[in-house]
Amino acid sequence: MAEGENIFLFVPNVIGTRFGALLDMLTDRCAAMGLLLNLALLYPPAAPLFLLVTALDVASHWLHLHSAALQGGQSHKSIGADGNRFLRLYYGSRPLLFLLCAGNEGFYCSLYLLRFGEGPAVLPGRLGLLRGGLWLCAPAAALKAALNLLQLLAAARRLAALDAAERAKRR
Repeated sequence: MAEGENIFLFVPNVIGTRFGALLDMLTDRCAAMGLLLNLALLYPPAAPLFLLVTALDVASHWLHLHSAALQGGQSHKSIGADGNRFLRLYYGSRPLLFLLCAGNEGFYCSLYLLRFGEGPAVLPGRLGLLRGGLWLCAPAAALKAALNLLQLLAAARRLAALDAAERAKRR
């Protein structure tokens, strides 16, 4: 860090260091968690599902980031050639990453806003803007949850392999 620079004032994605990656991941997870926990309060019958999605999101990203750091990766978005092909596609394609993240957030934001009304009619008398957005974004939210599960399993396998290698060295 250059003298006089204050890394704490940088924008997370622009820092370009491990601190930036951690800060970016942390702010994303906290924002998602806040939204999902509010949805659990607004839709009590679905609260267990929102809590499960929250736990999966936090656990998968934390374990993924931690395993990438232990392996010396420069970014949690770098998936090696031996990594899961769906995760390589997800993290390797910025347009796909953006669409799935935006669709996921759009789904949960639409669900939140639907609690207060349908929004303007898209199809007169049939479909409100918010409900249309919910249905449009639902596949992205489902796919993002599936990718979080894949990410959790892949990171757990990487950490288990690192532990096994470490145990083998000590023998």
